[in-house]
Amino acid sequence: MRIGPCLILFLALFFTMRSPRRELPAPVLHLTAQRVSTGMGQEGNAAGDPIWTAPDTALIPPTPEGRLIRYGRSLIASTAVYLGPAGRLARISNGMSCQNCHLQAGSKSWGNNFGAVYSMYPRFRERRGAVETIVQRVNDCFERSLNGKALDSASPEMRAMIAYMKWLGKDLPKGCKPAGSGIRQLKFMSRAADPLKGSSIYIKKCMSCHGGNGEGKKDPAGIIYQYPPLWGMHSYNTAAGLYRLSRFAGYVMDNMPFGASHQNPGLSEEEAWDIAAFVNSRPRPQKSFRQDWPNRALKPADHPFGPFMDPFSEAQHKYGPYDQILAWKKRMTASGLRH
Repeated sequence: MRIGPCLILFLALFFTMRSPRRELPAPVLHLTAQRVSTGMGQEGNAAGDPIWTAPDTALIPPTPEGRLIRYGRSLIASTAVYLGPAGRLARISNGMSCQNCHLQAGSKSWGNNFGAVYSMYPRFRERRGAVETIVQRVNDCFERSLNGKALDSASPEMRAMIAYMKWLGKDLPKGCKPAGSGIRQLKFMSRAADPLKGSSIYIKKCMSCHGGNGEGKKDPAGIIYQYPPLWGMHSYNTAAGLYRLSRFAGYVMDNMPFGASHQNPGLSEEEAWDIAAFVNSRPRPQKSFRQDWPNRALKPADHPFGPFMDPFSEAQHKYGPYDQILAWKKRMTASGLRH
């Protein structure tokens, strides 16, 4: 059985705690115990790694820091109320809330959660071509997924959201990204993803919630999207991460239709890819960041915009098949080609 890196870190801390030769200070012992009870779920994946589960919100302390954490959670769950087109504080986003893409306020396992954000950032990101901070990552979402403007990095709202993300990942060692955090990477298909097939699947399994024109559905108050728009002017723009088919397919595979989960999927992997192709073939806000992917060699196979280091078309980069692109890169790397 393969032992994952987070499990190795956990075991190292566990056996250090048990060793009779060394006594850890009480705060470290307390944190290690929390890793067992709240930070890592008991259910394993196929590789034997624990699956991340969110700590109970009832454990948020009744302190000033706890109030900041709760405010951050509220901002994530109801972004439109505070920062949407009719926001109480500012009007800098498209009407979607962070929770529309990061399910259950970023706390759902396999639901594009924030579990490993604090443990993994700051980190080098190929898209930026530099080390990226959590503040920059949050503002990327505002400018791309929420098709809006960056939030003031020193604002109480930014501090609150980061405090909430830190609390969600409070039991993870630095550098640890356990199974269940973020979005699953599906295996590439041997064929191109098919928007036409995806259209028929969308009608059967998605339209009742997201609408015939992908317009989504708001709650009775008409402010927050209960089901987000998947295309159109109020959806994410073409620079968002979900505009890459692998990100969208992995996300819907573990979470859609409503009620599906990683353990009980409602789609086959091929259906997930085809739905991703259909949704991302529909019109949406156009936005580009010229500074993205400064090293073309690091662009993912499914990044749909050139220039590329390879001879494949934008259409193939968008819909696949991707194995041909990866094979070409592997041959070039083996031959010593540098870009």
